[in-house]
Amino acid sequence: MAMDTTTAPIPHFLTATHGANAGKRSIGNKVLNVLCVALAMLTFVPLISIIYLLIKNGLPLLNLSVFTELPPAAGQMGGGFGNAVVGTFLMVGIAVVLATPFGVLSAIYVNEYAPASRLSNGVRFVAKLLTGIPSIICGVFAYAVVVLTTGGFSAWAGGFALAILILPTIILTAEQALMGVSKAYREASYGLGGTTFQTITRIVLPDALPAIMTGVMLAVARAAGETAPLIFTALFSQYWIQSVKEPTASLSVLIFNFSTLPFEHQVKMAWTASLVLVILVTIANVTAQVVFRKK
Repeated sequence: MAMDTTTAPIPHFLTATHGANAGKRSIGNKVLNVLCVALAMLTFVPLISIIYLLIKNGLPLLNLSVFTELPPAAGQMGGGFGNAVVGTFLMVGIAVVLATPFGVLSAIYVNEYAPASRLSNGVRFVAKLLTGIPSIICGVFAYAVVVLTTGGFSAWAGGFALAILILPTIILTAEQALMGVSKAYREASYGLGGTTFQTITRIVLPDALPAIMTGVMLAVARAAGETAPLIFTALFSQYWIQSVKEPTASLSVLIFNFSTLPFEHQVKMAWTASLVLVILVTIANVTAQVVFRKK
């Protein structure tokens, strides 16, 4: 006997229920999408307000002279903070030179050579722990190790304190960058007879370099805005730096000092220094993104 291959019609109440559920899901999806977009836009409010205040209060005094003149004395008009700009570049540069090699090499060992060893787990744990330590603790440690040992405040001490501060960030971001490189690249390199060192230097690092540099620039941004470690190590100076072994001015400490003075001109100068600091960090980040982006 031949079998009936025709499909029985779907009952009306089932299609109606399915359509109602689909409509509810569609409405719920739209509501959640609108909510996510609204919350995402809400995060721009603090950023836009900060930028607005910086431009409003810092732009009036922003001119070429602030980069070429020394800070004015309390209550005096004019002047600039050229020595603080130079000191900031110097100490952040020292920190990057000290911390980047150690951070990247640590990330390479942790991710490429012994990802599951006790030492690697210990490095990850310590790095995550250090990210939560207050920056003033790094300043006190650098004061005990460098300032008391050398007998004076200096740019070297400030750079050392900032290096300790940014090292965990570089380690963790570099490890994540290395983890983002496809395993197929490594397997292809090993299949062609490449050693582990050759695979890392010729395949893994070039591919992970943009992400590593992003992490380094995040560390630079944090180091440039730190105040407490520099108060304990580099202190401040009203003059142009002559040696890395002497007290050195920085934008963050200048902002702290001037913002606490009861003089209107110094407070405005602190706003201008804040605006300059944000501009410099932004330029550094954009430059790194352009130079080290994937081709």
